[in-house]
Amino acid sequence: MSRSIPFEVQLKEFDQIFSLSGKVAVITGSSRGLGLSAASGLLQAGCAKVYVTARNVQACEDAVEALNALPQKRADAVAISVPTDLSSTAGLDHLVTQVSQTTDYIDIIVSNAGTAYFAPFEAHLDSEFSTVVDLNLKSAFYLIQKFTPMLQKNATQEDPSRIIINASIWGLSADNVAETGVYSYAASKAAVIHLSKALAVELGPRWILCNTIAPGWFPTDMTTAIIEARGGKDQFERATPNRRLGRPEDMAGIVVFLASRAASHINGALIRADGGGMFVNGAL
Repeated sequence: MSRSIPFEVQLKEFDQIFSLSGKVAVITGSSRGLGLSAASGLLQAGCAKVYVTARNVQACEDAVEALNALPQKRADAVAISVPTDLSSTAGLDHLVTQVSQTTDYIDIIVSNAGTAYFAPFEAHLDSEFSTVVDLNLKSAFYLIQKFTPMLQKNATQEDPSRIIINASIWGLSADNVAETGVYSYAASKAAVIHLSKALAVELGPRWILCNTIAPGWFPTDMTTAIIEARGGKDQFERATPNRRLGRPEDMAGIVVFLASRAASHINGALIRADGGGMFVNGAL
């Protein structure tokens, strides 16, 4: 008598569960830092095309050169530079137009472009506050809105397209916001976390999943000066339960996971990448 295979062990092609073979991705703010780490991870996980975009033309070209030299990527895979200013509608339209010239669909968007402004409460300027909110929140929304038709093109219930928004641990905690003066940054990141939940509800029925990452302290260009000014790397590591800062593979791994079949039933979620630092007083 043959025995039926239990439902719990019927894992479909598990050896390919993290593969992104042939997928097309657009990553904003990807010429350096966490965005570049994400681009590297997506290419090495099998993406066929990864569009790299940021404001600085040379930075985009340098990033693409490094990505296309990766020995672990598919031989036919390519990173493509599309420099543009995402803080304006014209810049967003330019990005869509340029991407549309070499593909009629995308599978993955990583909204990572962002900026920060540091100033005391009394000196927090209206113009700078608007600059931060426009790029961190407003442009994220319109980026997704404008690319939704291309995300829907090949999306199915079995193989949904993905939106991954990079937020911040400061969008979850007010610890040291006043001390550091990141009022507009923290507010914009809290807003984008909530936006991701709303988009998960709106776009889920269209077979597009939307999730958010909240990184803690990674030694990027944006954070290094803060880390040094507030005691240095060693002090930050001691204040984190796993006693280290974030690494490039930490961001790349989460992005690949959320973009893969392994996360095809995760929608509207938030993943903290802070080593547990949020739970320790003073870790932010």
